Amino acid sequence: MDSSANLPKTAATSEKVLWLHCFSGVSGDMLFGGLVDSGVDIEQVEIELKKLPFSGWEISASKVMRGGIAATSIDITVDDPATMRSYADIVNMIMASNLSLRVKERSLACFRTLAEAESAIHRSDVDSTYFHEVGGHDAIIDIVGTMVAVELLGAERVFSSSVALGSGGTLASVHGNLPNPAPAVLRLLENVPVHWRSLPYELTTPTGAAILRTLVDSYGQIPPMNIAASGYGAGDREIEELPNLLQVVVGELNREQADTSGNGMDAMLVETNVDDATGEVVAWTVSSLLDAGAYDAWVTPVMAKKGRPGFVVSVLCDPTVVSSMRDILRRETGTLGTRGMMVHKWSSVREEMVVTVQGLPVRTKIASHRVKVEQSDAAKVATETGMPLREVIFQAEQLAARLANDHGSPPSVPD
Repeated sequence: MDSSANLPKTAATSEKVLWLHCFSGVSGDMLFGGLVDSGVDIEQVEIELKKLPFSGWEISASKVMRGGIAATSIDITVDDPATMRSYADIVNMIMASNLSLRVKERSLACFRTLAEAESAIHRSDVDSTYFHEVGGHDAIIDIVGTMVAVELLGAERVFSSSVALGSGGTLASVHGNLPNPAPAVLRLLENVPVHWRSLPYELTTPTGAAILRTLVDSYGQIPPMNIAASGYGAGDREIEELPNLLQVVVGELNREQADTSGNGMDAMLVETNVDDATGEVVAWTVSSLLDAGAYDAWVTPVMAKKGRPGFVVSVLCDPTVVSSMRDILRRETGTLGTRGMMVHKWSSVREEMVVTVQGLPVRTKIASHRVKVEQSDAAKVATETGMPLREVIFQAEQLAARLANDHGSPPSVPD
């Protein structure tokens, strides 16, 4: 048998992650500052921000002290004093930019989250929502700059502690005095773990809450990780009772320990019912969802209304790409509505390895309990060599398991 193998292209036990310690709340500028303090080059962020189609602003980072701890404060100055823009205006602005697709998606998701919270509070239509404080240049730069900084760090996942909220007193706004915490903050942090501090300050802002809602995979204690860097983003004021800071920890997640600890990650399950699409259209929709970055997508046959045969098209995805997944479902199936819910996802530790059978490459995934062969690769070998498909799969499994064992991973099939 002419078989050989390549070692895994990437380590199976780690991925780059962020953990946010919101012991004093979170705001857009605190998070932006913490990312810069932990190693992001603000000049690189500024280069990306200049891709937005508006000018008249300057950004800088300065070192400050909060509670005796050195931190970074982000300073944004703008020539345009306007603070009110519509949600549609901001969407058009971001879509017209030359920012990366990932930054666009995350920024749009964040503003959509803000718009949905505002529309719920004021009982208005989401698409006609107007932002006041959040519509200004500085807020847009805080949100988009944070998304750029996360991408520059190369973080694949974001975790967060419980979020601190101030209590007592009122907050000044364009709508008059509001209770602390602000109604938008409470709406944005539904189903997110929070804790209260008896301080009459706005510790968590709507912008900060919306960014968490967009980026964070799960909440809790710091996950098992090898710390590479840490930083602190400064809030505007000095607070006597505690350092007014957001702590950012950057590192490599130990996936093996993370799986053992049972942390898992949050994901969105988005579904739609379809009873007027062909099997070809539904199959194309699933393929399009997977190509767009879904974790998984599948179809379930059902009996639809009026006794018609139909399908439930389901997609599991990162919460930051929900809008694009919904767009695909609407565009490809013609559905008039989608539904979704947050679920928790646990994945087994795995590594990828390419082996060769009869001189042809076959991709495999190796977990602690099995080897999984890529079906399309095995089928190609069977077609080109005339070998039975089951024999190709058997040989690839045996070889991958043996080589994984040689390099420290337990074999999933016997030698």
